[in-house]
Amino acid sequence: MRQKVTIVGAGNTGATMAQILAARGYADVVLIDIVEGLPQGKALDIAEAAPWSRTSSSLLGTNNWDDTANSDVVVITSGVARKPGMTREDLLSVNAGIVRSVVGQAAKQSPNAVLVIFANPMDAMCHVALEASGFPKERVVGQGGMLDTARYRTFIAMETGTSVKDVSAWVLGGHTEATMVPLSSNATVGGVPLTQLLPAAQVEAVVNRAKRGGAEIVDLLKTGSAFVAPAVATIEMVDAILLDERRILPCCTLLDGQWGITDAYVGAPVVLGKGGIQYVYEIPVSDAERDAIRAAGDAVKELVAATPR
Repeated sequence: MRQKVTIVGAGNTGATMAQILAARGYADVVLIDIVEGLPQGKALDIAEAAPWSRTSSSLLGTNNWDDTANSDVVVITSGVARKPGMTREDLLSVNAGIVRSVVGQAAKQSPNAVLVIFANPMDAMCHVALEASGFPKERVVGQGGMLDTARYRTFIAMETGTSVKDVSAWVLGGHTEATMVPLSSNATVGGVPLTQLLPAAQVEAVVNRAKRGGAEIVDLLKTGSAFVAPAVATIEMVDAILLDERRILPCCTLLDGQWGITDAYVGAPVVLGKGGIQYVYEIPVSDAERDAIRAAGDAVKELVAATPR
């Protein structure tokens, strides 16, 4: 039987995820949204590319949760962006309600699925999803670190004039400008420490640009936000899970003592494969980076405490 992935939310990011995954060819895709016609239209558009993209994946757009039954992975992109006049508490309340409802449906239809959380605020929504699903922590994972790490590696490659394929660097911590922690102490390019390739001021500039990576795109687009890189990053996670690749990837996971943090969803290197998170690595970091990661954990706990239940 072919593997099945449900993507919840047919906006730009969700539809792009569906397009990328369908092109992979190894899984069938269900795109679900509350808006009638939206997932159906986008799914049909993507499906009509199949004759030329040479994929045999089935793609279904729907408003009916029954169509998602027995999914192996469910990706949650649902939620609203912060609007003018909206407080942090307002955003938390609205998105927590959406995620709680969506995850409840997903868990009912696909009780053995791995949940990949894309909704914001990411770290807090992972906690909501864990609670609403009743799943073990290994099967509830957030995407945040994947996108932030991709941006960090991209900017390092730009600054050093090298291939991004040769860049090894991680962004841990939270998924906000204030809480993400791009690691410079162990970043390398072709095995050469970043701190040997760039002066300290330039390294700091790259770190700061990585923190503002999402905001930079919003500023440039004026009326939208990034969706291609987020979609690619998420599907890399789906690949690792369904193909049991056991890849070490930076994902948002519930920590259990790593860097002195417990019971908080924080970005960390994890082994991602069949069944979700198989192991969490506590990689060496500088004292300053360790303090920043711990501060991110504290910030996540405060956010979770403020999330309506």
